[in-house]
Amino acid sequence: MTSVISGVKIPDSQLAREAAELVRSYEDEMLFNHSVRVYVFGAIKGLRQKLKFDSELLYVAAVFHDLGLVDHYHTETKRFEVDGADAARDFLRARGIAEPQADLVWEAIALHTTPGIPQYMKPEIALTNAGVLVDVVGVGFDEYTPEQRDEVISAFPRGDFKNEFLKVQTCSALKKPQTTFGTVNFDYIEDHDPSFRKPNACTRIRNTPWQS
Repeated sequence: MTSVISGVKIPDSQLAREAAELVRSYEDEMLFNHSVRVYVFGAIKGLRQKLKFDSELLYVAAVFHDLGLVDHYHTETKRFEVDGADAARDFLRARGIAEPQADLVWEAIALHTTPGIPQYMKPEIALTNAGVLVDVVGVGFDEYTPEQRDEVISAFPRGDFKNEFLKVQTCSALKKPQTTFGTVNFDYIEDHDPSFRKPNACTRIRNTPWQS
């Protein structure tokens, strides 16, 4: 694995190596490359903004952030983000990492698709979200130089990322649609089946057992 990309060092501690090894054993190349790109893009932004962040924790959050999409970590009732967050926290706890740090990684992963909140939280949470946004939907694309973008993509190629990523996300959402209501994950179901309708919040409020 390339050790330095656009001034960002890929963590090489035992914890980081074990995290990457575990995730690579379950994710395909598309998801793993995406996860490392999330780290690099997030770290570049953190350095550009002169933020103080723990590179190792940011790396673990990034590499684990989509692990909930794979069958081994899939649950029937939790959002895929929570499945991945739980896996990361279990991984860190098993290696003696203190609860505040394990919880920080959990929050970064659990909130990585939530709009409008992560950017106001701790740097590791904000930068995980920022890395996801630029790599998946291009938010902040022009904040990176063409040289930075090319170097990241050269080290961790996108391949047919758009189509493959949509397929994985849609498959996960269709397995447990009830976890997607009120989240961006519902969009994958709606794109797959435009006739599908999610529960309406206004209808749910009116139909509660309360008298008023």
